[in-house]
Amino acid sequence: MGADSKQTVLLALLIVSVVSVLIALILSLVRSVEVPIPPGTKYGMVFDAGSSHTSLFIYQWPTDKENDTGVVSQTHVCDVEGPGISSYANDPPAAGKSLVHCLDEAMAIIPAEKQKAAPAYLGATAGMRLLDLQNKTASDKVLAEVSKTISRYPVDFRGARIITGQEEGSYGWITINYLLESFMKYSFSGHWMRPISTRIYGALDLGGASTQISFIPKGDFEDAKEKAEFKLYGFPYAIYTHSFLCYGQNQALNQMLVKATQGKDLTRPVDIPCYPKGYQQTITLQSLYNTPCIVQSAPLASLTQTFNVTGSGNATQCYEILTTIYNFTSCSGKPSCSFDGVYQPPVSGNFFAFSAFFYTFDFLNLTSGQSLSTVRSTVDTYCARDWTELQSSFPKEKVDRLRDYCANANYILSLLLGAYKFNDDSWESISFMKQAANTDIGWTLGYMLNLTNMIPSEAPSTVKVQNYGVWAASIFFIVLCLALGLFMLFLYFR
Repeated sequence: MGADSKQTVLLALLIVSVVSVLIALILSLVRSVEVPIPPGTKYGMVFDAGSSHTSLFIYQWPTDKENDTGVVSQTHVCDVEGPGISSYANDPPAAGKSLVHCLDEAMAIIPAEKQKAAPAYLGATAGMRLLDLQNKTASDKVLAEVSKTISRYPVDFRGARIITGQEEGSYGWITINYLLESFMKYSFSGHWMRPISTRIYGALDLGGASTQISFIPKGDFEDAKEKAEFKLYGFPYAIYTHSFLCYGQNQALNQMLVKATQGKDLTRPVDIPCYPKGYQQTITLQSLYNTPCIVQSAPLASLTQTFNVTGSGNATQCYEILTTIYNFTSCSGKPSCSFDGVYQPPVSGNFFAFSAFFYTFDFLNLTSGQSLSTVRSTVDTYCARDWTELQSSFPKEKVDRLRDYCANANYILSLLLGAYKFNDDSWESISFMKQAANTDIGWTLGYMLNLTNMIPSEAPSTVKVQNYGVWAASIFFIVLCLALGLFMLFLYFR
């Protein structure tokens, strides 16, 4: 082979080496993979300002999930000391001061760099609804004072307001089904997916001043006012939900006392079958009639008059008195009706009963799926116990709670069986629960889930990261080609 031919071959080899190096470099870039940077965490705070107490719930969720309904989990719960904020009608600034301890606790939990971006809300329920009906000026002042207190903290305060009964019922329904993964599950492939056979649960909530029922009925809605619609994870839901103001357990027991004392000679002790045998108390008429829930006119006697009550501990009579607080005659001729003329389709599906439903039945050890006959027998036995014996058996229990368990249990039975129309068969569909997935059941989580849909999405950032195997092969190939090129140059110039 001549010298010119050799030079031509060497030049060709050199060109091939350079092209190979360029191809290897391009290949190394093309073969890079996108690795998402772990998403940050956002925090949110919701005050549940109920009729008898206030609690602060702190939630957190990854920032990359917000627009598709946040993956929200409960971080902490702080119970505010003292009564509900509606009790501060005569001293509104004290309502704001009552929140300070829990706000300080929240600031110690939420990282300092996350606090300014943490949305904070206060939702007031039935206690404030009643105060708003009774004295709107006082109600506005209480909300203004709690807003002033929360605004002093470095959070994204979005306001304090009285939520509607329908909102309270709907958000409780969302909370339960979110925690039980009824809406969406996280698949093994790392994606969210809707369960093939979805089981949606109904919600039964019982507070101090109101009670809520929410579920998906079978068939069409006969009354659009009782219908709430949502779109979660891209799927639409329509539920029946209704809130009964004045039928929370505290207001219901107050109505029971009014029924038990009406037409009685108040100069003599009045028998209260819902109270334990041997219990005695002196009360005033003012304490019974100082609420908009008592629609009857007050007695002619002075409301400052005091009278004595004594307990007789009779569960059957207690149940009968409690059934008189409902207006069932207004549902006459209406098959789809609960009481007070309110439309309700027949209950269907499984239900979670929480809040006061759970606390009362938990005390009586009735949260393990007992039959209705067992529940009734247990309630009868408790009601028949002597007051002195109860106090010695439960020395740490608050006196008013210990006194009211008989009344509360019978009220729950009257509400579920008489008003909501559960029966021996459908009773087994009710689960009495405080938590699901280590999270308290209530309206606040559903409220936060709804709010995360309105928070702008933060798309996850990505960086180019080379696959190690491809990177190592590319480097080896580049070095080999460069070495071959240098060797060709050496031969060419020699």
